[in-house]
Amino acid sequence: MFSKMTSNIRVSVVPEYDIKNSYPSENRYVFKYNITIENDGNFPIKVLKRKWLIFDVGFGYTEIIGDGVIGLTPEISVNENFAYFSNVMLRSGVGNMSGKYLVKNMETQESFEIDIPKFNLLSEVLSN
Repeated sequence: MFSKMTSNIRVSVVPEYDIKNSYPSENRYVFKYNITIENDGNFPIKVLKRKWLIFDVGFGYTEIIGDGVIGLTPEISVNENFAYFSNVMLRSGVGNMSGKYLVKNMETQESFEIDIPKFNLLSEVLSN
C-alpha cells in the first residue's frame, strides 16, 4: 500500500497487475488500483477534480485531467472515507503513477489540492 497525508486527508493506493485483461504480446499491460480517501480533518470536503501523471518506461509521461473520480464528485464527511477502483494500461509493463485531487472545503467553499502518492506499476510477467 502507498499512502500520503495532505491537510489531514489521507490518500491510500493499492495497485494490482490485472493478468486476465493484459496481453503482453500486444504490449498491453493492465493495472487495477484501489484508492481510499480518508477525511481526518475538521470539515467535510468534496472531490472536484483529479490530475494524474502516468509514467510508462520507454514511452514517457501522460497527464490526465478530469472532473471528480469515476464519474462522481463525492462529498466526504469528517472521519469518513470514500473508496473506489479504476485501471490504467501501460505499453511497457513497468511504470508509476502519481497525482493530485482538487477538493473543496464544504464549510468555507475554499478549494485546495491534496496529493495522491506515487505508486509503482510492475507486471508479474516482467518481475520473474
